[in-house]
Amino acid sequence: MDVGAALAVGLAAGVVAGMLGIGGGVLFVPGLAIFLGLSHLEAEATSLLAMIPVALVGAWRQHRYGNLRLGEGVLLGALAAGGAAAGVAIANAVPERALELGFAAFMVVVAGQLVRRATRDSTSAAGAPMKGA
Repeated sequence: MDVGAALAVGLAAGVVAGMLGIGGGVLFVPGLAIFLGLSHLEAEATSLLAMIPVALVGAWRQHRYGNLRLGEGVLLGALAAGGAAAGVAIANAVPERALELGFAAFMVVVAGQLVRRATRDSTSAAGAPMKGA
């Protein structure tokens, strides 16, 4: 493993995940595939493990700012855990190329939604102070 590339991918994913709340997977999967040469399935599996500390630290820090909705987060996590088990089974049953295309399409849709939301809400958040500051 290229330790320098792993450090760069991990640090970049952690910073962006903390800033944007994306969980890291959006950066981990392509970063692991492109810079470390992992297959898409290996990148997905490695990303799932790597996101555990990212999510815990990010949630803890957001809690300190008063932004964490604990009940909703626990419920969402419990439901998502069951979905993850099903998703892993599906991911290992379909061609890897289909996973890559599905992941890319998902990222395009999410990016479009984020751009639409940011342009719609840009005036309301411009001068808002940070919570907990």
